[in-house]
Amino acid sequence: MGTTGTSRPGAAAWPQLRVADWTETRETLHMWTQMVGKVRLAHAPLVNHWWQVTFYVSPRGLTTSAIPHGAGVFDIEFDFLDHALNLRTSDGGARRITLESMPVADFGTRFLRALEELGVPTTIQGHPNEVEPAIPFAEDYRHHTYDPAAAQLFWRQLLQANRVFGEFRAHFAGKVSPVHFFWGAMDLACTRFSGRGAPRHPGGAPNCGDWVMVEGYSRELSSCGFWPGGGDEGAFYSYAYPEPEGFADSPVAPSEAFYSQENGQFLLPYEAVRRSGDPDRTLSGFLHSTYEAAAERAGWDRASLEVDPARWSSGPVGAETKG
Repeated sequence: MGTTGTSRPGAAAWPQLRVADWTETRETLHMWTQMVGKVRLAHAPLVNHWWQVTFYVSPRGLTTSAIPHGAGVFDIEFDFLDHALNLRTSDGGARRITLESMPVADFGTRFLRALEELGVPTTIQGHPNEVEPAIPFAEDYRHHTYDPAAAQLFWRQLLQANRVFGEFRAHFAGKVSPVHFFWGAMDLACTRFSGRGAPRHPGGAPNCGDWVMVEGYSRELSSCGFWPGGGDEGAFYSYAYPEPEGFADSPVAPSEAFYSQENGQFLLPYEAVRRSGDPDRTLSGFLHSTYEAAAERAGWDRASLEVDPARWSSGPVGAETKG
């Protein structure tokens, strides 16, 4: 059920990071990522469901990837190895901001000044979304903590989740999102779509226009992700929109997974994956079983939407690449 290859990282690759041990750093980093994400939102053309605003897990942290500007591009990366925010432009410009404890207001001043110096002046919405209270960035002296060790452990959590999510994504031939990091709720996500429309989403996210959710949930979907703020060490989640009848009562794997009525989704504690004998297989089982619960109960055309990612492994292409 969903794993390929001959070698898999063991539990040692999945770091332990207690939610309570890095709350202040997480909240500060969340505000920093919101400011950087809003710059991508300001410059990139709309892609369905807001896919153009996200970050991606990189070999050093989280990156915007290339953002268009004029006839060129620029990118921004949170480097959690050297603890720096790196800004680069396609004309050779570069700026670097050290990631260290500082108020959100000061980070914002340095960040927007660096963009101006690179010839990419940008005006962003001055407050965060999907949080309460939404303190304006320029007035936020409440969030000011940065623990380098915690930030790096968080990125290493994302590395593992991103890898398993990516393999899960490969089993789907239909419309499927990249594995990407949404800075609104600060979660890593991957979403599959049935190809059918969905009822209008009611909205309701704090400090976020309902129209944002209407666009995000305009098609029937099954979504999975990792949120670092839930449970003891973060939580994996899986939900369907619209939720089909019987979804919440579906049997899913592993045994530690459960349906949360409060959140309207299946949850799997990160530590249940980390402590298991085979973390990759444990998480893969959760992803596949919760998707199957959604697809079966909603009557998705699974025969045309699903695919074997190893379908060429023994054919001519596989023979050439293995040589």
